[in-house]
This record gives sequence, C-alpha cells and structure tokens, in this order.
Amino acid sequence: MAKLDDLLAQEFVCQRCNNTGAHVERLAMTGTGLSRFIDIQRHQYAFASCENCGFTEVYNLKILEELDDLGTVLDIIFSK
Repeated sequence: MAKLDDLLAQEFVCQRCNNTGAHVERLAMTGTGLSRFIDIQRHQYAFASCENCGFTEVYNLKILEELDDLGTVLDIIFSK
C-alpha cells in the first residue's frame, strides 16, 4: 500500500491554498459492538495533510483498494 500512499501524496492539491504535495498517514479503528470489545480494527483510512497549511482530507481505504485501476482512482479523487 505504500504505492497508494505515495501517489496520494504526489497528486494531492490542497482545496484551501492550492499547494501541491501532502503528508499521508494511515489510521485503523474499531467499529461498534463486538469488534470494539475485542479490538478488531476493521476500518482503515488514509489522511492526506497539505504540507503548506495543514488542511487534511480523509480517504476510505476499503473503497480505494476495491477499485482496480489506481490511475482511475486518482482521477476520481483529484478530478483531473
């Protein structure tokens, strides 16, 4: 998944300051109910933060990983 993180960082364009480039971090968290009690972290997200102003966008990794063509994913995300 480092490839996806790298592409998100490279293609990121901040909606606030129009700066390009971002720092990408991943976060996994539990859901509700039983998964919460046994600490199963089913939900995974990527956070892309602008390197200039800190504005952050959140991406659901489950959705991005289900799409086959990474180029298409980036086109959808960044509306090129």
